[in-house]
Amino acid sequence: MFQDNPLLAQLKKQIQETLPKKEGSIKATDRGFGFLEVDNKESIFIPPNYMKNVMHGDRVMAVIRTEKEREVAEPQELLEQFITRFIGRVKLIRDRLHVVPDHPQLKDAIKARPVKGLNPELLKEGDWVVAHMTRHPLVGDNKTFFCEIREKITDSNDKIAPWWVTLARHDLPNAEPAPQENWSMLDEGLERQDLTALPFITIDGESTKDMDDALYTVVNDDGSFELTVAIADPTSYIAVGDKMDDEARQRGFTIYLPGRNIPMLPRELSDELCSLMEDETRPAICCRVTVDQNGVISDDITFFAAWIKSQGRLAYDNVSDLLENGHCDNWTPSDVILEQVKALQSFANARSDWRSKNAVVFPDRPDYRFELSEDNDVIAIHTDPRRTANRMIEEAMITANICAGRALKEKFGLGVYNYHNGFNPEKIDAAMDFLKDAEAPFEKEQLLTLEGFSALRRWLNSLDSTYLDNRLRKFQAYSEVGNTPAPHFAMGLDVYATWTSPIRKYGDMINHRLLKALITDQEPSQKPDDSVGEEIAGHRRSHRMAERDVADWLYVRLLKDAVKAETVFTAEIFDINRAGMRVRLLENGAAAFIPAPLILDNKTRIECNGDLGIINIDKVKEYQLGDHFEVVLAEVRDATRQLVAKPVKQFPAPEAENKPEQEAPATSEDNAA
Repeated sequence: MFQDNPLLAQLKKQIQETLPKKEGSIKATDRGFGFLEVDNKESIFIPPNYMKNVMHGDRVMAVIRTEKEREVAEPQELLEQFITRFIGRVKLIRDRLHVVPDHPQLKDAIKARPVKGLNPELLKEGDWVVAHMTRHPLVGDNKTFFCEIREKITDSNDKIAPWWVTLARHDLPNAEPAPQENWSMLDEGLERQDLTALPFITIDGESTKDMDDALYTVVNDDGSFELTVAIADPTSYIAVGDKMDDEARQRGFTIYLPGRNIPMLPRELSDELCSLMEDETRPAICCRVTVDQNGVISDDITFFAAWIKSQGRLAYDNVSDLLENGHCDNWTPSDVILEQVKALQSFANARSDWRSKNAVVFPDRPDYRFELSEDNDVIAIHTDPRRTANRMIEEAMITANICAGRALKEKFGLGVYNYHNGFNPEKIDAAMDFLKDAEAPFEKEQLLTLEGFSALRRWLNSLDSTYLDNRLRKFQAYSEVGNTPAPHFAMGLDVYATWTSPIRKYGDMINHRLLKALITDQEPSQKPDDSVGEEIAGHRRSHRMAERDVADWLYVRLLKDAVKAETVFTAEIFDINRAGMRVRLLENGAAAFIPAPLILDNKTRIECNGDLGIINIDKVKEYQLGDHFEVVLAEVRDATRQLVAKPVKQFPAPEAENKPEQEAPATSEDNAA
């Protein structure tokens, strides 16, 4: 009526101008209504008729009024749209195109049309598409939401959909870079030493093709070690600023997803020309350093260019079997290779012992590997523990990266550095409260130093429970990347610059070019600017999210029958919030949510405290971060790729209770949750 009567519309506008307004984000519910979540944690009810003009996640300015003796919010101005580009599925309503966003809080179909050039007849019910919002009811004279279908990703029943859809969601490439007709090495003015006679070895997974590191170890008469680390040299084929270099920088990393990877570089480089394959002469950048018998890295760090030839393409499991059991059924090394393996093990033991006493060694956690059939069904998930050979390579790579960090710091004062600042300055006081309650022998000033923080990490590793460690991680800063040297508190190292995976990381390619400038004593062909850290962090974040999203999808496929079968899993708590707890299933690595009502369906008896990381039942602590306990799956949500679990342990009513307590009335926060 108001829009048809100018006087009434003007009156409404005048009234609204006198009403209070608040800015906040939209939180939708399954029942049509929603809430305006204001920054001060205030939650204001939005009736269903007003929710038709907004989407979950939109940031809006809303008028606050009282309706039927209840304070309500009416969104009026769109400040920030939650989705612009999004992934969705085609839905045909009366033969007209709509798209349903692939998001747990966005379930309404949005009217759509394809872009020019995209044949609408190719779009069938359930097909996956990339769409862009073109109209929003709070913008201009629009009455409804409307979107444009820009791209069809794949058919509705495509078994490879988890990969294609996830890559499209995160705007990542779905194929390797296009190959070149030929490759030739650049004239870089490098004199390469001929080390092809030395028995370098590589240790990788059985199926690895892009072998980027080879090692040669000598045990000296005084018990010290001379380690030579040879790293594949793709920058000998790729010049700064050429087409392939630009594409590698745009990709940032090789994308590793369950069941498949998408290389940063063309496979003829990563898997062939640069891969340190057995009995093949390859260009490499090398680091040679002495490490004493106590694991201390000496100052005789030398970087140089070389030709090397691997004399042993070894596999993690075979080497681990040999060293852990005294023999390997699948492999018998020659005397020369056996000598190299044992020398490398002795070196790694010395370095690991030094780091455990002076820096930080992370507790071993297994890797989870999906096994897929030829038609991309999940057959099984394998748990791969961190074994002796994995630790040997890890120690060698950490040593090489420390050496690069020190050399680049001394020569140029810049590079691509990984660093960690310890505790978040805004959260260290809260962390100290936890430490004092735990009677930890540390003072605040001590924890602001690299040595003090490292000592704390070692102390946490020595505790029987991981609760305090899990809780304190919420107060720590994030690991970052920058172009100037800085300590890595989480590793307990004064400097750390990775260069050992240039086939897979663009940041390592930058450090290779700096190391070549160091070797030739020339001006670097490439210097990392101030934006390099943000650029690398953005790539790493999107890749990790893509890996998680594909894994979640595959877990739902694998565990679809576990609810009916009532399969019992061992779970570890890694997060607690007011709605429940998140756990990881140790048998397969899947993440599941356990809502509070599935722990105990009585709000007066259960308290989930996210600040303390504990769950109390009848005011007694029953669960805390890091706990292990048995669970079964209660629900597998295929549409949202979520697992819901519940504890096997039940909590009966106290004996004093003769009848169930009346449940407290639901609040807006309960409804929102």
